[in-house]
Amino acid sequence: MEFVQALGLEIAYQRAGDGPPVVLVHSAASDGREWTPQIDGLADELTVVAWDEPGAGRSSTLPADFELDDYVRCLAAVIEAVGLGPAHVGGISWGGIVAQRLYACRPELVTTLILADTYAGWKGSLPERELQARIERLRAVLDGPADDLGGAFPGLFAAGPAPELATLVDEIAADVRPESVRSMLAMADVDLGAELAEIAVPTLLVWGEDDVRSPLRIARQFEEAIPGAELAVIPEAGHLSNLERPDAFTEAVREFCRAHPPHSR
Repeated sequence: MEFVQALGLEIAYQRAGDGPPVVLVHSAASDGREWTPQIDGLADELTVVAWDEPGAGRSSTLPADFELDDYVRCLAAVIEAVGLGPAHVGGISWGGIVAQRLYACRPELVTTLILADTYAGWKGSLPERELQARIERLRAVLDGPADDLGGAFPGLFAAGPAPELATLVDEIAADVRPESVRSMLAMADVDLGAELAEIAVPTLLVWGEDDVRSPLRIARQFEEAIPGAELAVIPEAGHLSNLERPDAFTEAVREFCRAHPPHSR
């Protein structure tokens, strides 16, 4: 692990490989270990950076009233500190929201976007009834036993993670902090829908065919809204498609990065 200071916080990140940079942003209630198969699979060709967002992994505790753009400032600080901008920037689920907002705020740091099983914010992509149901579930989990925090986000897999990653998934879930789950309540009303049409870099959409948290209809909305977006559908994969079908996911990212080297922007 390496560390960078941003907004008075210590932000941890992993770095592996040597080549064009790809920066990976994990989902909510997770940490950078979520990208283990992609770090292992892409480091032969790319410089892969995976952070622990504030409040996750080895990064500092999440401050009160931390906002989406604060996450973005911290992510930008990681990219600048390692001297990797502009970079391919990929995010899954909540991480895709952070990646979208990074592009809106700091487009000079982004060569391409890789958006996986994500949303234009929960408010921007979910029907009101589903939005309220998720908020209620988060509140119930926060009011319950601390060791149940890993269940704050059900339906992450179609069948389960790849067998060799099952233990890792359990370890990540066991390390979830209450403040990280609580922050999602404040983020529930994020709506980035109007920003999608402004994305002017090559964009890859990677979606689990059987994702029930961010169904393929949301992927189709992204595909229609973002000029020139490419959609790669991963068969037999749910919301965390990078962990359920890691080889297919990694190959989609590899081919996209090959097709859009940093100098092509």
